[in-house]
Amino acid sequence: MRPEARRAGGAALGALLLAACAGLPPGTPAPQPPTYVDTPFTAAGRLSARHDSDAVAVHFTWRHDPPRDELAVTTPLGQTVAELSGDTAARSVAVTTADGRRREAADWPALTEQALGFPLPVADLAAWIRGAPHPGAAATFEGDGEGRVALLRQEGWEIVYDYADAAARMPQRLRIAYPGFEIRVVVDQWR
Repeated sequence: MRPEARRAGGAALGALLLAACAGLPPGTPAPQPPTYVDTPFTAAGRLSARHDSDAVAVHFTWRHDPPRDELAVTTPLGQTVAELSGDTAARSVAVTTADGRRREAADWPALTEQALGFPLPVADLAAWIRGAPHPGAAATFEGDGEGRVALLRQEGWEIVYDYADAAARMPQRLRIAYPGFEIRVVVDQWR
């Protein structure tokens, strides 16, 4: 084969490979939709939330033992902000603030709005924090190269996942966004 033909063939092959790569979608779909099984867990870490111009940063310890949840929220210096508890079967949630006041509500968004100033979707977070959609609502998702969920969209929320390394099965970082609202979660410890 003449050198000119080899160069032309190589250039054509290079252009074909570039065109093929340019046509790939930005996210790789996960091979199977993630299945949510509501099993107990404990997670500890940090959470920051921004709603328009209001922002808050806290540390948390969350014990999820269906149908109960217990959430301890502290400042970055360790001072108690609130202790939240709830039972979805009994449709009862409560918060005790640092000054000893107790408030109750029928659901998590109403209670967290009263106590923390923003509606935290705790019931949905139990699935989202583990990289799965919550049951009962349609969801779309994209996977990463390891077959884990990298991006989940459900009920207007967008959750972006980051994992500690290629072997990690549970997310380490989440960015949960809704128009005008953003929550960032870093899970320092899973149990």
